Amino acid sequence: MRFVSYRIGDEAFYGAETEGGLVPLSPHFPHWPTLRDAITADGLHELALAVGQAKTWEVRTTFRTIPIPNPEKIICVGVNFPDRNAEYKDGQEAPPNPSLFIRFPRSFTAHDQPLIRPRASDKLDYEGEIAVVIGKGGRHIPEAEALDHIAGLTLCNEGTLRDWVRHAKFNVTQGKNFDRSGAMGPWLVPFTHAAQITDVRLTTRVNGEVRQDDRTSRMIFPVARQIAYISTFTTLVPGDIIVTGTPTGAGARLDPPQFLKPGDVVEVEAEGIGILRNTVEDEA
Repeated sequence: MRFVSYRIGDEAFYGAETEGGLVPLSPHFPHWPTLRDAITADGLHELALAVGQAKTWEVRTTFRTIPIPNPEKIICVGVNFPDRNAEYKDGQEAPPNPSLFIRFPRSFTAHDQPLIRPRASDKLDYEGEIAVVIGKGGRHIPEAEALDHIAGLTLCNEGTLRDWVRHAKFNVTQGKNFDRSGAMGPWLVPFTHAAQITDVRLTTRVNGEVRQDDRTSRMIFPVARQIAYISTFTTLVPGDIIVTGTPTGAGARLDPPQFLKPGDVVEVEAEGIGILRNTVEDEA
């Protein structure tokens, strides 16, 4: 099952992407205006049942949005693969706890929409990642129970302006939050079993060339550990998104560095989830 969020004109909707086309669901569930509301009500199973009864609708004027368009929090995990940690060449072993930062929803665009290279910088870089969407919230979630708190999975290109992450002494907020510099999608895949996240191949391609290629089983901090750690200091709520970390191979680490430019096509792919595809355009 693949749930999508989209717009027609100024109106927001959600539905299911099927082989036959789009199945609108939100008109049948007005008490759940967004997918976040459906997740809060533990309603994804009910939505899935409705897909078989609803009429497939091919609409060519839809504008895809990120799967959860109104999350309370988007928390990103940095430096979470062994080779990524080694890139820093500071002689340090993997840290005892994950490095975290926050992104705003406006910093992401949707599948098949362009990433925007801003006027302020020509150093837009890609970071392919898997994002987990929280279904059952809580504080102090035990690691052994953490995966039970996931509603679904999606993909993320955690686009970064490399020079702007060094504008301050140690925070990266600026370089991670330019409008539409990253992407999320193409859909939300319901999470039903641990194998969907524990050992999954994750790749990123730029213009067809593989730049990143690793498996989630090699994460320094597995997803269950991330959820347990984050819930120690903040209450996770349904619809919150955790962007779980990117492998080595970003453009800034190539020799010479290769940043994204207008016309490039970036694809992030993960087994069992799909492909997130975006072009690149300059800010108007």
